Amino acid sequence: MSKKQTGFWNTPLTDSLVKSPDVKLPEMLIGYFIGPFGALLSSGIFTSFLNKYFTDVLKLDTGFLSVLQLVSTLLIVAANLIVGQLIERTRVLAGKARPWVLLSALTLSVSSVLMFIVPFEGTAKMVWIAIAYNLYYAVAYPIYNTANSTLIPVSTRNSQQRGALASFTNVAGLGVMGVGSMIFPVLVSNVMKEDQHRWFLVMLGVAIFSALTIYLQFKFTRERVTEELLGEGSGAARVKTASMGEQLKAVTSEKWWWLILLFYLAFQCSGAMKNGSMSYFCQWVIGAAGTIDWGMAQTILAVLGAIPMAVAAAVVVPLANKLSKRVVVMTGMLVGVAGGIIAGLGGGQIVPVAIGVALKCLGSAPAAYLILAMLADVIDHIEFKSGIRTDGLTMSIYSSVMVAATPICNAVFMAMLGGSGYVAPPKDAAAAAAMTQSAAVQSTIGISYIWIETVAYAICAALMLLWTVERDLPAEQETIAQRKRQCR
Repeated sequence: MSKKQTGFWNTPLTDSLVKSPDVKLPEMLIGYFIGPFGALLSSGIFTSFLNKYFTDVLKLDTGFLSVLQLVSTLLIVAANLIVGQLIERTRVLAGKARPWVLLSALTLSVSSVLMFIVPFEGTAKMVWIAIAYNLYYAVAYPIYNTANSTLIPVSTRNSQQRGALASFTNVAGLGVMGVGSMIFPVLVSNVMKEDQHRWFLVMLGVAIFSALTIYLQFKFTRERVTEELLGEGSGAARVKTASMGEQLKAVTSEKWWWLILLFYLAFQCSGAMKNGSMSYFCQWVIGAAGTIDWGMAQTILAVLGAIPMAVAAAVVVPLANKLSKRVVVMTGMLVGVAGGIIAGLGGGQIVPVAIGVALKCLGSAPAAYLILAMLADVIDHIEFKSGIRTDGLTMSIYSSVMVAATPICNAVFMAMLGGSGYVAPPKDAAAAAAMTQSAAVQSTIGISYIWIETVAYAICAALMLLWTVERDLPAEQETIAQRKRQCR
């Protein structure tokens, strides 16, 4: 970046600590692993436990929760699209995505604790929850998630480095899974229980941690492609910001964009359904046998899911570089299908379910680690064809799917639970421990936790058969580079 520019974005607090023209290990480790960890931790907790907190701690009606989450989805999608366009039009020394990452250190941390304060009862309590829920999901998280997703395609044009950055970001998600799986279920079942004050204290700690890690992410990232397009330091021609209509035309006319979007819809929505139903499955299906505490069952399943993903983290990117993203992701999806079948036929017994879940998580690893790199490849392909960068729009839609999947699937799951006859446990610990759910409820939970994702993985494997965009990508990137050189 130009050393002549001064101002807010060139102070010790806001200046990037990354100076290398190439992506190095400190940027990968701090900017893309440690940095997203806090935000992903709060999001992961919400994904797995927010429904349970609403129904079992606040005693909110499942019908209200379904309506809230469905209506909120409209706001969430709109917010992500707006944030994407704001990012696309941001042109400051810090880049176009990094300033929004910095803003989210405040917005995400504050909004994440509001649902755990709840100073009212009755109708006022529902109004408070509706506002607090949307401040997080329709304001704060779209800002963070869209900006965070945009960082990878604007960090470098090197496809292998993008894959590494995407892998580090998703390994952060794996770390969250590990921490959450080993600690949080046990905390919920043995410490926090139905005590709202304890929930607040725990989430306050998570919020403070999130603010600190997001700031580290801001300090240890750099937007090299944005610098190139702006002509800062590299001498490249300044880029014209395309209108919303031009961007929409560019992406919607591209088959690879639609294919990866459909893939991600199936992958993310089925995963959200699984995550939202996990605690219910452990408590009311596995726990129904009475041989293991449900919190411990959830810990076992989450840990056995995390271990294969941890192992896969070391090999997914090298394999993708050698064999192609297409082959590795498709193979992973087929492994996930096999795992789902084993878990689904396990009859709620911990051993076969754990084996199946481990295989499902192993199979999901390539898609989880490479999806952002695959999106970045599509963005470059669209730039090759149209001359337009669509980072903001594409990543806002990606973020919309990621964020909206949770409330939509939670709403569907809540409706399914209510329709099947789910009964919230009483506050009395002994009575709660003694109660069971009907066979219809258990079946509904099993379908939500296992079978929906299994079917989705089969669809994703079929879509990967058609994925060939990376075949011509090196030549297309070289053409883009030649265009830039000609404009100097």
